[in-house]
Amino acid sequence: MGATADKIKGATNEAIGKAKQGVGEATGSDRLQGEGVIQELKGKGQKAVGDAKDATKDAVNKAAAAANKNL
Repeated sequence: MGATADKIKGATNEAIGKAKQGVGEATGSDRLQGEGVIQELKGKGQKAVGDAKDATKDAVNKAAAAANKNL
């Protein structure tokens, strides 16, 4: 999966998780609140993976450009 896809999935999971937490709080459902917390954290992790992939790609591209410049 690409960095952008990871970021999109992460943002989606974060939003759904926050919504679940809100619904759980409004209805008094501890289970739904817990699911929301877990899903939000999963989303944050997915976004972090996407950010790491972008950073790695940028570093590789810069190194390749520098190597090509020296040729």
